[in-house]
Amino acid sequence: MSHIPQIDYATASEEIRSAHDEEVRARGRMTNMKRTLLHSPAAHRIYAEWFTLRAELSAIADRPIWIFSHAISKAAKSKIATTFFRRALINAGSNPDALLLSEEEVLLDAFGRAIVADSNAIPTEIWAKLKGRYAPKTLVDLVAFAGIMLATAVFNNVVEVDFDPELEAFAESASEDD
Repeated sequence: MSHIPQIDYATASEEIRSAHDEEVRARGRMTNMKRTLLHSPAAHRIYAEWFTLRAELSAIADRPIWIFSHAISKAAKSKIATTFFRRALINAGSNPDALLLSEEEVLLDAFGRAIVADSNAIPTEIWAKLKGRYAPKTLVDLVAFAGIMLATAVFNNVVEVDFDPELEAFAESASEDD
């Protein structure tokens, strides 16, 4: 059970209701994490910058970004974030338990895992490949995106945000024998 309850829309302040309504308008859904973050509209806005950075990374297709985000989420042991990207992959026709990765996806998967393992020690070969593939601006956006992705995983883990019911069918345990 979550350490912080989700907002109650009916009793929330006008500022919180407005932020809620804008999120639903912009993204079409409201996750349990967002309902929890909305106790602080400023915190919600900061975490929502994930979408801004994703737009800045438009030169990288969705699947490689999902692979990157999934790698960060899984390495950070965030069930909600991991399952969110499993769902994206599954809905796009991929099996997240048996992915055939492109060269770019292998690189982004390794980079995501390395960031979580030890952000002070990203292997030089990963950096060499990243610099050979992406411009400095893209690298800045990618690292900043990873930071927000990791912050999302940390928030979900620390608060123990309630698992979104619509993710249940996509969880690792739903596709594996325990």
